[in-house]
Amino acid sequence: MCFDRLSTNGGKVKSSRPNKYPARYAEQKREIQLIKIAQKQLGMDDDAYRDILFTLTRKRSSTELDFAERKKVLEHFEACGFKRTPKQPRKLADDPQSKLIRSLWLQLHEAGKVRNPSESALAAFVKRQVGRDDLHWLNAREASSVIEDLKKWLAR
Repeated sequence: MCFDRLSTNGGKVKSSRPNKYPARYAEQKREIQLIKIAQKQLGMDDDAYRDILFTLTRKRSSTELDFAERKKVLEHFEACGFKRTPKQPRKLADDPQSKLIRSLWLQLHEAGKVRNPSESALAAFVKRQVGRDDLHWLNAREASSVIEDLKKWLAR
């Protein structure tokens, strides 16, 4: 093992190499979360849950499961009555300043200055400008700052 690629971080050894497959691990994490939600929704205690995992996959922990095994466990839980509930989309901020910000953003898109007119792209812009993740959390001063920045950008 090459120790020059490792750095210590508070007593923990961490690879300095970037994660090569972040999407794969995010999907694995979501599937494990779904399995845990199903366990709670079906009212299983830990022993029963681990027995079912072992019966289906010969493993006692959801973190040890590969893709096919996670799918198999989720299908079994769905056959037992687990129901996935889709995430409810968050309502857009509807105060006058947020509406103006959204309007300016769309004007920038129509002018060809913004490639992506989506709400998530706008949220990323707001995060870079004032450090807030969503228009819902802007105070009046921050919203005014974003509005002025968008107006200046539009005028260029």
